[in-house]
Amino acid sequence: MDYSKLSKEVSYALRHAPWEYELELDDEGFVEMEQLLNALHLEQQWNSVTADDVAKMIEGSAKQRHEIVEGKIRALYGHSVPQKIIKQNETPPPVLYHGTARQWVETILADGLKPMKRQYVHFSVDTETAKLVGGRKDSNPVILTIDAGKAADEGIKFYHGNHNIWLADYIPPEFIDSCRMYN
Repeated sequence: MDYSKLSKEVSYALRHAPWEYELELDDEGFVEMEQLLNALHLEQQWNSVTADDVAKMIEGSAKQRHEIVEGKIRALYGHSVPQKIIKQNETPPPVLYHGTARQWVETILADGLKPMKRQYVHFSVDTETAKLVGGRKDSNPVILTIDAGKAADEGIKFYHGNHNIWLADYIPPEFIDSCRMYN
C-alpha cells in the first residue's frame, strides 16, 4: 500500500473536492469513514483500502493532515471547499511563522495575511516548516514572524491545525513583526 498516494487522494477528497467523491462534510469537516471508503472503492487503485489502512496512513504521516474520531474522518487543515469548516478558537503559541514568496511581502506588510484560496491563513510553530511552505513558490522564501500572542490578546482568533500548524481567518499587518529571507 502506497500510503503517501493514499494520503494525497484522501486529502484531495476531504480538503478540495468532496463532491467528486459524493461526500458530504459536516460543519466540522467530518465524513463517515464508511462513506469515504465506499467512494475510494469505486476506483480500481483503492478498491481494497480498509479503515485500518487509512488509520495506518494517518499514523505514518509526519504532516498529520487527518484525524479519525468516533468512526468519522476529516482533514485538519488546508481546505479550499466553499463550505467554511468550523474550528474552535484556541490560544496559540506566542510566536508563529509564515513562509511566503518574496513577491508578496510588500502586499502582506501593507494589507496583512489573508487566506487567499484557502479557508484560513496557515502558520507553523517553527521556521523550518515555514521555509518549506514558502519554498513551494520561491526558491528564496521570506519567513514572516507573527506576534500571535499579542494578536490573540487583541481578539484575533487562532485555530489549532495539528502539532505544527496553526490557522487564523486574517492577520492584520500590525502583528507581523519581522521578515527574514532564506537562500
